[in-house]
Amino acid sequence: MNKIDLNGRCAVVTGGAQGFGRAITERFVASGAKVAIWDHDIAFAEKTAKEVGDAAIAVGVDVSDLAAVEKARDATLKAFGKIDILVNNAGIAGINKTVWETDLEEWRKVLRINLDGPFICCKAIVPSMLKQGYGRIVNIASIAGKEGNPNAAHYSASKAGLIALTKSLGKELASYEIAVNAITPAAARTAIFDQMTQQHIDFMLSKIPKNRFVLVEELAAMAAWLASEDCSFSTGAVFDISGGRATY
Repeated sequence: MNKIDLNGRCAVVTGGAQGFGRAITERFVASGAKVAIWDHDIAFAEKTAKEVGDAAIAVGVDVSDLAAVEKARDATLKAFGKIDILVNNAGIAGINKTVWETDLEEWRKVLRINLDGPFICCKAIVPSMLKQGYGRIVNIASIAGKEGNPNAAHYSASKAGLIALTKSLGKELASYEIAVNAITPAAARTAIFDQMTQQHIDFMLSKIPKNRFVLVEELAAMAAWLASEDCSFSTGAVFDISGGRATY
């Protein structure tokens, strides 16, 4: 892998116990950072942290609960002394149904985790970044947020909202040394596939010109650069990693 310098940096990766989150955690640690794995499954997070090594800690948190996020922030600051990097990765796919067949609570559940969660985490952590005069925020959105996948309106809408949140916050923080960017990956073979029908998985693959799903390590490499000091002029931007699927 290419060397990206994150030495001395302290990061929070939500949903860091598996999938994209674990790959990002591993890449950050390999680049010299300390990482707090924020996950609703504390046992899984602790297992991952132990496997990653001494530079990782586990923090149990529901990202849709402001009080819980503030508690997790305080625990992370106590452990690390600062938070330089926030990766909003935690997310769920939801059940594949048409809009008119989707239950209201199912819609709200996906929006709570995928959109409220990043908003709450940014709300809780940005003030400390402002105080220290430095920060990098990386939001893991989706190509679905650009194009809208059929039978996944809740997921698509949540990721479109996350893209808009990225652009708004990026503008708000543009005069500070805090960059806010989003990544829009195509699907990867992670545990989130367990929430999808095979028909939906096949549909997503059919849309990718490279004819394969993105590797978690590929996304982690992009996240590591966006989390570094080298990403000094890009903010409020959306970085595609969709294997050629994106048309804009």
